[in-house]
Parts: sequence; structure tokens; C-alpha cells
Amino acid sequence: MTVRQADKQDDSFGSHSLREGFSFRFGTTSYIIPDDIIPNLHHLHKRVLDVELVLFESDAFSNLPEPSDVNAIRRLGLEAGLTYTVHLPLDVHLGSPDEAERIASVGKCRRVIERMGPVEPFAWILHLHGDRRGDPPTDDQKRWVEQNRKSLAELLASNIVPRRVCIETLDYSFDRVAELVEMFDLSVCLDIGHLLVTGRNVDAYLSDWFDRAKVFHLHGVRPDGTDHAHIRYLPDGLMEDLVSRLMDLPEDDVRVVTLEVFGEADFEKSVQEVSERLVKWRR
Repeated sequence: MTVRQADKQDDSFGSHSLREGFSFRFGTTSYIIPDDIIPNLHHLHKRVLDVELVLFESDAFSNLPEPSDVNAIRRLGLEAGLTYTVHLPLDVHLGSPDEAERIASVGKCRRVIERMGPVEPFAWILHLHGDRRGDPPTDDQKRWVEQNRKSLAELLASNIVPRRVCIETLDYSFDRVAELVEMFDLSVCLDIGHLLVTGRNVDAYLSDWFDRAKVFHLHGVRPDGTDHAHIRYLPDGLMEDLVSRLMDLPEDDVRVVTLEVFGEADFEKSVQEVSERLVKWRR
């Protein structure tokens, strides 16, 4: 199916688009409608400029596209002017004390990198999970960092550009992985929702990491603590501050802001919120 055919087939999307008016690329996830990745791309290509391809690769379940689908994703991106960020598998433990688990985790990531390489992602989003949730993520910081160091060195041997690898802010202080980011000259994915749900100082993170932040994940946190909600839940002024910083960048310094929500209702509310609150930045 071509983009033009999809246009005729699907007129169900809302009236607001985030494709024009900003110097950065607004995006969202590949799970907005309850369908596979390619139907989501057809549904979204008139609304956003980037799609985060959220991929899973485990023994129980994998949504890794077949090579023919990867080629279709690439063609659709070229036709529609879409770029992609690829979220590497969530069920990996690159800092695991179990060497077999660490090696298997590297293998999962490398399989995704090799399969998705033809789409030439704007960024690869990577989690450095702890031995447990929360902060601190481990009882042995030195060992955990060293295991992650070995894993990152092996991943980068896949001939991917280090600055296209974005280490995402999770539920621990990002200072715990700062030396790895700088050692390998990696980029950062500043997940604003994760910072909010863990009570971090968003302004401080923006000040410290903005220059390395190639991708920003934007989502709200509901009163019950659930994140990945629509952005009407964001604190007043936060989105405006982020956009102001981005719009001040040189034209050749392009970043991606992903509305990291998973469903039509949260997506539509988020797009409407952006359209209503950021009018003055539209070019």
C-alpha cells in the first residue's frame, strides 16, 4: 500500500498536525491504533514527522519486522518524509552480573540493529536497566558500570554511530551512567515523564544534558502515578520551556520530541494540547 492509497483509505485522524511550524521533529509511538507497526505508520504519517518504533525481542514474543516489512517501513518513510527512532528491546540487562544474560542481551540488541539498519534511524533508544527497579539500581555500582561498559563496546562494534545511540533516563539518577555516556560519546534520551514520576528536577536535567539530548520523550503522569498519559498532565510551563530551548537551536541541529503515549485518546489529547499551547512558536 502506498502513502496515497492509505490517504484515501484512512481519513479517521484528527484535524491537528505536528508536521509543520517547528524546527525540531514532533513524533509519537508505533502503538497508537490497536494494530501492527505498518498500519500505525499509515495512520500517523500526516500527523507527525517521526515515529518511535517500539520493538520487543524475547523468547515469548517478538514484534521484530520481517525484512520485507523493514523495506516497506523504509519506503514509507521516504515517501512521507518520516524519520524513525528505534527503541531497542526492553527486556535486556546489559549490566547483568550473569555473563550469559549480559551476552544474550547484547545479542538481542544487535539483532534489532542489524534488522532495522535499512531504515537509517534518527536514533537508537537504549535502556541501561539496573539489577532492580529504583535508585540505586544496584548494590555493586562498579560491577554494574563495568558490565554495561563491555556491552556498549560490543554494541558499538556493530558499526553504528555512537551519537545515534541515546541512553534513556530511567528511574535512577542519571549521574550513575554519566561516565558511560561520556566515555563512548553517546547521546541522551531525556524522558520527561520518567523524570516527573520519580520526582527529579526536570530543569536541572535540561541544563545538564540538553546539549547531548538528541531525543526527548514527553508524556504526562496521572494523579495515581501512572505515566505515559497525555500531556495535559504536564506541569504548567514545562512543555513551553522545552520548546523554547529547541527553537533557539541552529537550523542544522535537529532534535526529536516524541509524544510517548500508547493509544488514540492520549495521542489526540496530546496533539490538541500542543496545537493550542504552542501557537506562538509556529513558523
